[in-house]
Amino acid sequence: MHDETATLVTRLLAQRWLPRDDVQARKALLDEAFREELDRRLESVGLELREHPYAAYIGLAVARKSERAVFGGSDSWISNTLQLDRDGVALLVVIWALIVLPKRQRQVERQDVEAAASQSQMFAEQKPIPRDPAVSPVIAERTLLADFGEKLGGKTRVGFNLGTLNRLGFIIRRKGEVAEGPLLDLAFDYERTARRILDGALGDLLAEAASRPPSAPVDDIDDDEEPMDEIEENADV
Repeated sequence: MHDETATLVTRLLAQRWLPRDDVQARKALLDEAFREELDRRLESVGLELREHPYAAYIGLAVARKSERAVFGGSDSWISNTLQLDRDGVALLVVIWALIVLPKRQRQVERQDVEAAASQSQMFAEQKPIPRDPAVSPVIAERTLLADFGEKLGGKTRVGFNLGTLNRLGFIIRRKGEVAEGPLLDLAFDYERTARRILDGALGDLLAEAASRPPSAPVDDIDDDEEPMDEIEENADV
């Protein structure tokens, strides 16, 4: 007998993410009975479905109740299960803040505009949440290095970690630019993390970077600088 729930879980484990418009992904998001069975079986092995209405993909994550057993099983609390070093995690947080936070604002604003426009139409249909790539900002690697390089381990480490994040599916690197990857919007719990980032040390760095001249040089970055502890302390991974 075909077990569609098991198939979906196996696909997510093997492929690590699926687009929302995938047939089984849509069933998990729209079929209440199927979702309940999926959640029950994932919970039994310490996992949960990671999805967000504004995210274009779905994936799997360690369930909240299993976090201590997984991340706190050794002498110290680990920040991730992907063997990312501290500066790699910090870079991921920075990129998430630079891409996902403004993306979410654009999505909400576009929804508000479309909702206001539809009020004047008698038979207006509810518009889907905008998830096309155009709503996601793209970061120039040169700008990323100029603004954050010395805080994130230097030019060499940032380049190495960008390659790692690209392979893991968090970002897409192309022609000197960093774009959103399938897993970036699922990397952190938006509701838990967004305000902590904006109110924490990274919020100050983002404001400082925004006020800095765009032509800030990259060549002055010291490759031997250590990553900034404050960024990691405000990460919620």
